[in-house]
Parts: sequence; structure tokens; C-alpha cells
Amino acid sequence: MGRYSRLREIRRMDPARDCAEILRLMAQYEFPWDYRQGIGLAFLRDYGVPRISVLLDRTQEFERQGQKRYDDTVLFGYEMTAEGFESERARAAARRLNRIHGRYRIPNEDYLYVLATTVVGPRRWIDRFGWRPLCPQEVQALAEAGRRTAAMMGIAGAPDTYAGFEELMDSYERAMFAYDPANRRVATATFRVMAHWYPAPLRPLVARLSLALLDEPLLRALGFRPQPRWVRLAAEHLLRARALGVGLLPARPRWLPSRPRPRSYPFGYHLDDLGPHWAGSRPLEPLPQERS
Repeated sequence: MGRYSRLREIRRMDPARDCAEILRLMAQYEFPWDYRQGIGLAFLRDYGVPRISVLLDRTQEFERQGQKRYDDTVLFGYEMTAEGFESERARAAARRLNRIHGRYRIPNEDYLYVLATTVVGPRRWIDRFGWRPLCPQEVQALAEAGRRTAAMMGIAGAPDTYAGFEELMDSYERAMFAYDPANRRVATATFRVMAHWYPAPLRPLVARLSLALLDEPLLRALGFRPQPRWVRLAAEHLLRARALGVGLLPARPRWLPSRPRPRSYPFGYHLDDLGPHWAGSRPLEPLPQERS
């Protein structure tokens, strides 16, 4: 398979009809590492909003079991798209998410913002540091996935286009980004989880390079100072060198998709394992489209 064979395949697809398949090709074959980094950056942006981070800080999940919280978030995204948004597997994951979130009084605009970060985050990261930019079909598939997720979970007002999600995210951040001690606590706990993926001698360097990739409005909201210019340049050059190298590699073979390997579940997981322990005691409500 040629390096650009999947790109040609994706360009022949209809994002409205084939969004789950396009996302699968992006996340499991074309950009597996970069897609995860984009989602990870989306998590961090959520912490710049005190209303969100105060709630996360109050649960203490990131402090007590940060790796599981990270893994669960990644796995929920995987479960929603693994067999398509119309599948029972996707609907079961959405019901589980609604069961967990139903414990809290979360404004609809916060749901919309978090959803927008998962649409915009991967596109911005891949266009900046991926081995090629996303094509229009991939960009629209991200937006269509966001729209379908909103419909399943009962989130009102989701945009129909990527540009709509991007404007929603940027305008929300202009209005809502502000420093709060909870922002820094939750972000620090998350950085601690990510740093532990690497050997101990590399962890301080990984933390500095990670901070160097964040924009100044987010850094201010999280309570971190910008890294020196040489650190920012080093981080960008390293990632762009990686992108050049990845672009020279052969395409990932079809028999070797990149799937989540959650550290919290070395022997596999069931949907009921995802989320906090108390989730199973809450009522399981039907999705909006399942109500008569």
C-alpha cells in the first residue's frame, strides 16, 4: 500500500455517511499518535475553565486515579466509533456517559465546549505536527462525529460544520478562560499521569516540552509561565522532524491497526468498568432518540 493510498480512499468517501470509518482510518492508521495528542490537548483546554476544573477537582478522580480517568475518556471515544454511531455499541457508551454525567448539574454550553475541543483539538494538532494536513473529508468527518455525539447524548445546539465548532470553542474560551487554583491542580495531576509514561530521567524534560506547546491564554488560565523561547523552538523542531520521518515510512498495514492500550486495564475491559465506581448505582436512562 502506497503512503497516500488511504488519503485517496478517504477523499472518495462521504463524510456525512462514512464519518465513523474516516475517523477509524485517521485514528488507527494515518495519525494514531497525533490523534491521541490532539485529544490530550483537548483535555488540557477543558481545565482552563474554572467551572469545569472546579467540578473535576472536587471529584478528586485525577488525584486518586488519574491514569484510569484518562484511559476511560479515550475508551469512551473508541467505543462510540468502533462500530459506527448507529450501532448498539455506540448507544451503550452514550447511555453510560449520560449516567455518569447525570449526577452533576452541567450547563449545556459546557458540554458543547468539551465536545468542540475533541473536534478542533485533533485537527489543529495534526495540521501543525502531523506528517500531512487533514483533507476536507477528514475535517468534516470530525465535525459530523461531534454532531452525532451531541445528538446521542442530548446536547443541544451542536454546529453542523467544523468552522462552527471552531468558532464555538474560540468564543467560549475568550469568555470563560480564567485562572483558578483548581485549574492548576487538575492540570498538574494530568501532567503527572502523562510524565509517568516515560522513563524517570526523561520526565522533567517531557513536562517542559509539553508546556512549551501550549498557547499563552491556556498557560495563563492554568497558572503556568510560558517556557523560554529556546524550549518552544526545540519542542516544535522535534515534532516537525518526527513528522518528516513518519511521512517517509510505509503506510500502516490493514492487519495492524493502532487501538487503545489502556494501562488501567492490562487484561481487557468491559463498558461497565469505565467511569467511577458509583456509576452502576445510578439509573440508566434511554437516549433522546430512544424516547417515544
